[in-house]
Amino acid sequence: MDKDKVRQWAVVLGVIATIALNALANIIPFNGQTTGEISDRFQVYFVPAGYVFSIWGLIYLGLVAFGVYQVLSAQGDNPRLRSTGWLFVGSCVANIAWIFFWHYEIFPLTLVAMLTLLALLIVIYLRLGIGRTQVPAAEKWCVRVPFSIYLGWITVATIANVTDLLEYLNWSGWGVRPEVWAVIMLIAGAIITSLVILTRGDIAYGLVIVWAFIGIAVKQASTPLVANTAWVMTALVALLLVAGFILGRRRKRPPA
Repeated sequence: MDKDKVRQWAVVLGVIATIALNALANIIPFNGQTTGEISDRFQVYFVPAGYVFSIWGLIYLGLVAFGVYQVLSAQGDNPRLRSTGWLFVGSCVANIAWIFFWHYEIFPLTLVAMLTLLALLIVIYLRLGIGRTQVPAAEKWCVRVPFSIYLGWITVATIANVTDLLEYLNWSGWGVRPEVWAVIMLIAGAIITSLVILTRGDIAYGLVIVWAFIGIAVKQASTPLVANTAWVMTALVALLLVAGFILGRRRKRPPA
């Protein structure tokens, strides 16, 4: 079997293993507790309502589409898939490691796994040339959109993971109230998202952040400072998305 085939099937196995382990972690569940039950123990403000986590279904669907698309014989020598295949396998290992660290409450290592996952997804995102080069429609929907959604969610999850770990370590916040830190993180997340939209025109990434921020506003409704900031940041990102969509269509429109 040539190197391309090994890579392609390693990606397929990575997709299967990631989805299976994440499912089993909650079905069994590992260490007698589900992922959500552990999360609910942390009293932090940068966390969305429970329904928001249903986005994992969309992420898994996208990863399945990616796995099937890249294993097709016609994609064996696709340079973008060649340059990202093993990185994706590494991201699957990081995802699975996070699940075990989280369920067995080795919280400092959850952040190591999450940062590794985030870094690998960023490199994959850049190597795919999202927002910079044109690709066939099938590659756009089976590769680029799934990774935009995945990276968008892991961006949010990384910030949430940091807040959970800091609470676990009983960090004082340098005297700054937790609600204020949540506001700072919401603004930071909106700035990062704005840069992605402005430099890459990535609608899918932006929509994920909007989805997450609305969930935070709903979850934190009893804390007006956090909820109102989340709504304002949601509105700003949504406006940028609309503007980016309109400008993108104008750029693609053929001259009269």
